Amino acid sequence: MRSTSTTLIAALLVAATAVPAQAAGTTVRTDTGFVSGTVINAQRTFQGIPFAAPPTGENRWRDPQPVRPWQGVLDATRPGPRCAQDAGLGSPASDAEDCLYLNVTTPAGAVDRPVMVWLHGGSFTSGAGSDYGVDQLVRNGSVVVTVNYRLGAFGYFGFPGLPGSGAFGLKDQQQALEWVQRNIRRFGGNPHNVTLFGASAGGLSTCAQLTSPRTRDLFHRAIIQSGPCRLGIPVGENQVHHTWANRADVEQAGAKAPHGCADVQCLRHLSVQQVKALTPLFSAPAYDTDALPENPITALRGGRFHRVPVLAGTTRDELTVFVAMFYPPLDANGYEQALTQSFGAAKAKQILGAYPAKGGDERKQLSNVLTAMTSACTTDELRTQTHAFGYEFAEPRPPMIFPGMPEFDYGAYHGSELPFVLRYGGVTLSDAQRMLSDEMARAWSRFARTGQPGWARQDVRLFATEPVAPADHRCDLWSS
Repeated sequence: MRSTSTTLIAALLVAATAVPAQAAGTTVRTDTGFVSGTVINAQRTFQGIPFAAPPTGENRWRDPQPVRPWQGVLDATRPGPRCAQDAGLGSPASDAEDCLYLNVTTPAGAVDRPVMVWLHGGSFTSGAGSDYGVDQLVRNGSVVVTVNYRLGAFGYFGFPGLPGSGAFGLKDQQQALEWVQRNIRRFGGNPHNVTLFGASAGGLSTCAQLTSPRTRDLFHRAIIQSGPCRLGIPVGENQVHHTWANRADVEQAGAKAPHGCADVQCLRHLSVQQVKALTPLFSAPAYDTDALPENPITALRGGRFHRVPVLAGTTRDELTVFVAMFYPPLDANGYEQALTQSFGAAKAKQILGAYPAKGGDERKQLSNVLTAMTSACTTDELRTQTHAFGYEFAEPRPPMIFPGMPEFDYGAYHGSELPFVLRYGGVTLSDAQRMLSDEMARAWSRFARTGQPGWARQDVRLFATEPVAPADHRCDLWSS
């Protein structure tokens, strides 16, 4: 029988080999194994942590599966691959299906800090969690997690008889939130104070998760940036294309799609390029699914959502980027034709009465119309439904984060607030803009910590480097 001292020495040797001495302060044990990150400027960063098994082979178009525990220490000094996607606005292409990884950044020595989980944007077709720097939020005291989730046809394809059709990307986000509940305390975070936040498709995802019964108690606050659930694009008289798809419709579309397969087994053997070619048909999350049982629009209107503090807002000129991309310069006649094409002749006349041509290039006025209808007024409705705190990013001349854009008066365009809350786009802020950035990061962090951003619910905080008047988006017109 071994002596007590011999047993103690053996135990110490095992402990010494389990956590390398050079990784002191950078190694954390998760529920599936040790991870070793980096320490820079009093922040610990762990990148490329798997929160689900690779969604490849038989796991393609399955709900996220558990991670297989690993031996030794996982190198967490680099982000995992971005999910398979074609190049998007400011986002490079990728062919990686093995992409369900997250990144954690935490103040050194953090204990019981508020947690912020970021869902990236990109129209549900592009982007990655690692595209965003979180230093400012971490300096303000939060533990921040950024997440990858399946995109395009990999995340939202459907097929008759395929469980989970149309909602695999949403399930990935839920799996990441479950990982946070199990593990974040070991990184210094408080699993009972989690804020889910995102912009654009990430904001829409946050809105969806706010209405999903599966996420009850997985997060406790929500920040929705430029992603109201009722976001919709006019596509003709009395027709609006909303984000959400019905599962049955997605399954039927999957059966008719040009993939050459008669069953799921064949579909799982398609190449990555063949699946990516299907993305234009499958980039809308589906409801009537386990991940999202009900259309978020009807769930919100019926009061079926998690009663947590919500902060929701938009940029003042959301649609200028898209109008500049998709419309040539418009004179008054072209402006009226664009309105007629989008809304029908009768509504176009009514809209012209509220938004008359101003002379010159009328694309800016068209963007005012579309910004109000698609974003500003639907966010106003969202705030009413959820009793949310409101903001509007109204910086008149923010730096352009998207490469190759044509000359245009963009104003506070869609996504322009991102470098002010996170580091994104590799842009440089002026001194006044850095002060505004500090103000916004403090507000977001205060909300994550307390559920109060620093102003009253009935107010809409304007963020700009110079005084600006409240915008009149004419929401009474759109509500009628």
